[in-house]
Amino acid sequence: METQLSMLVILLASVLTATTFVSCSQLQDPDLVVQEVHRNINASRRQLAYSSCGSGNPIDDCWRCDPNWEQNRQRLADCAIGFGKDAIGGRNGRIYVVSDSGDDDPVNPRPGTIRHAVIQDEPLWIIFKRDMVIQLKQELVMNSFKTIDGRGASVHIANGPCITIHHVTNIIIHGINIHDCKQAGNGDIRDSPSHAGWWTQSDGDGVSIFGGKHIWVDHCSLSNCHDGLIDAIHGSTAITISNNFMTHHDKVMLLGHSDSFTEDKGMQVTVAFNHFGEGLVQRMPRCRHGYFHVVNNDYTHWEMYAIGGSASPTILSQGNRFLAPDRSFDKEVTKHEDAPESEWKKWNWRSEGDLMLNGAFFRQSGAGASSSYARASSLSGRPSSLVGAMTVTAGALNCRRGSRC
Repeated sequence: METQLSMLVILLASVLTATTFVSCSQLQDPDLVVQEVHRNINASRRQLAYSSCGSGNPIDDCWRCDPNWEQNRQRLADCAIGFGKDAIGGRNGRIYVVSDSGDDDPVNPRPGTIRHAVIQDEPLWIIFKRDMVIQLKQELVMNSFKTIDGRGASVHIANGPCITIHHVTNIIIHGINIHDCKQAGNGDIRDSPSHAGWWTQSDGDGVSIFGGKHIWVDHCSLSNCHDGLIDAIHGSTAITISNNFMTHHDKVMLLGHSDSFTEDKGMQVTVAFNHFGEGLVQRMPRCRHGYFHVVNNDYTHWEMYAIGGSASPTILSQGNRFLAPDRSFDKEVTKHEDAPESEWKKWNWRSEGDLMLNGAFFRQSGAGASSSYARASSLSGRPSSLVGAMTVTAGALNCRRGSRC
């Protein structure tokens, strides 16, 4: 039975990613991306019922069924869905084991440290020898084709600057606790074996994506950072943010640099299967210009609003569960920002199959052009009644070797 299940899981992964082996240096047209996504959905839907381990979460059911996940770590890269589905990270590279939690010299990092790993030019799948808390001296500036995989250890990047994905591609961040991130900068940082340079002050984000493409942040626990928990700006696109647990933070997630930065009009981001939890205030996410699929997330706390935006973003909210706060004036899920009603009424914001609890309501807007929403559709949303089961293990997992994760 285990052999049959494993074969079916592998089949599912191959179907879901059958068309992912394309040139990662080329940014696809939004319409072509959506056509490819829906081909994969139609091909894979028939297989999901047979390969699921029961959660209904298609990412988790792709790999968590395998008790030998430690020997098959790089299969995780075949399980991405949504707009970031082509993010292969370090799948085609060797395993790099981080054995040293230190960060004494951001310009000349010691071998065995996470900084030494992420700056290399070659693809790397980065894992951790033991539990560790990594307090960085400067932001961790990543090179392309890297996976940071915290499974099998309790790994915290905390109490200092955190992760920066700056004009690079194919990054996977999985299974890391990212919290209490601080500003840093005004110093030299190495970003490749052959280059180090001066970096100005950082924002203090948990994960900062600046001009990044093909990015997947999955099963991380994030809280209490100086600016955003996950921010994507300056032409970033092809991003999936999934299965994360976010708590105790004000401005959670910014997608789009500014109202005037029109290069973000091509941005496509999937926000799926996350748990937005205790102590969150706003921006889950806050969107500008592009196309955003917010699907099957569990919103159990917000103080101001959950989903907001400006500069005419297209937002498709699908199959989420929204539990409004008790305060009568904070029931609205949405916030149309920085524009008069005569303008924001034209923005395409739609709610489909969302579950509204405790008086929550979503203020829809726009003419509802099907072509616009098609560009914001990145996966087949499940019924909102399944959100609890699909998000119950959001955040960094407690994976143990030799058993299912």
